Amino acid sequence: MKKIIAGFIIPALILGFSGLSSCKNKATEAKKSVETEQVKTIENSIEANVYPLPTSAEVIRMLTDLEVGFIIGIANPVENSKKYFSSTTRAINLGVYGADLSYATLYNMQQDVINYLDAIRSLSNELNMSKVYNEDLYDKIKQNFDNRDELVNILTTAFNDTYGYLADNDQQPLALLVVGGAWVEGMYLTTHVSEAAYQVAGISKVLLEQKKSFELYLEITKPYLTDPSVGDFVKLLDPVKKVYDGLGTSLTEQNIIDITTVITAVRGQIVQ
Repeated sequence: MKKIIAGFIIPALILGFSGLSSCKNKATEAKKSVETEQVKTIENSIEANVYPLPTSAEVIRMLTDLEVGFIIGIANPVENSKKYFSSTTRAINLGVYGADLSYATLYNMQQDVINYLDAIRSLSNELNMSKVYNEDLYDKIKQNFDNRDELVNILTTAFNDTYGYLADNDQQPLALLVVGGAWVEGMYLTTHVSEAAYQVAGISKVLLEQKKSFELYLEITKPYLTDPSVGDFVKLLDPVKKVYDGLGTSLTEQNIIDITTVITAVRGQIVQ
């Protein structure tokens, strides 16, 4: 949602500043330079608050399009939410539970939706961001259980709001941990849609698309690697990078097994 908004706002700002300049023929080069810097500043501000990857709701939507069934017990148990005491583990698992919420929502598992919203509320309260996952969000989900497109929009907005809130409050490292946790859980759900994921038609395409997201995630974390929490989390992803670096333009059965193995190992370390 915010990606779309940014796509419209930034060009509009550029045109607006250009229009102002054309109306003032006597404008100096210095003024034009200032206007250009203003556009860049606003553009950077908008981009800094936009969820940087496809959200887990968008990834789970791919799974529903493949018409694979819902797997009971695959997601992170809600009871685990009481085990996360540091801001780092809370942020990572806020992302994990966000993916689990998407999974339950898009498969119309209403009790699971309630349970995961409760877990998310608990973690978000500890991170001082309770406004995002409130009763209004559940009401919107409940009203749109039969409208998958709208559900994706609702969940995507929630992810954007989560990321934006943390970024706005100078907690970019935590925002990146939320994104990372959601990515890992989304991949875990994707690779465990059946006992033999490689036999699911279309799964290779989904996993290859997530390679692009993974590479983007590594790129956006670079400025924050000196932060211990981000640095440690990215290091945890090294086995995933090694597997993805060895892939071609299509996946073999062994490739999918290798991806499944490393994702399972990484996920085991973050949900505990």
